[in-house]
Amino acid sequence: MIELLKDKKNSIALIGASNDKSKYGYKILLDLKNKGHEVLPVNTREAEIQGAKVYKNVKEIVECPSIINFVVPPNIGIEITKDLVANGYDNFWYQPGAESEEISNFLELQNKNFIDDKCIMVVAGLINNY
Repeated sequence: MIELLKDKKNSIALIGASNDKSKYGYKILLDLKNKGHEVLPVNTREAEIQGAKVYKNVKEIVECPSIINFVVPPNIGIEITKDLVANGYDNFWYQPGAESEEISNFLELQNKNFIDDKCIMVVAGLINNY
């Protein structure tokens, strides 16, 4: 999945994107956009973040995102993950604090690609080292 992140033409859905500047959903959105990535914010309570349209869920996004990045609590993330897997999505990335053993075990059983031990902002900043 690191290869997908290297290609900035690939889109990243950010589940838990936020207008709250103190939250990682805001910090990750700005960081990845500033690094040249196409970030598609997903949040059920926001309409727009930093001038970008916010999607209520990943399935609203017309073109399937290359990476689905989670910055929501694991109890929310597992339900969203199960729904997305049932709808054919493949590439999942969980920020520190968004991951859980339950999510990882589920994705392994479903044979899905996932990262659950790295911050996407850090990896994107060090991408040439991979």
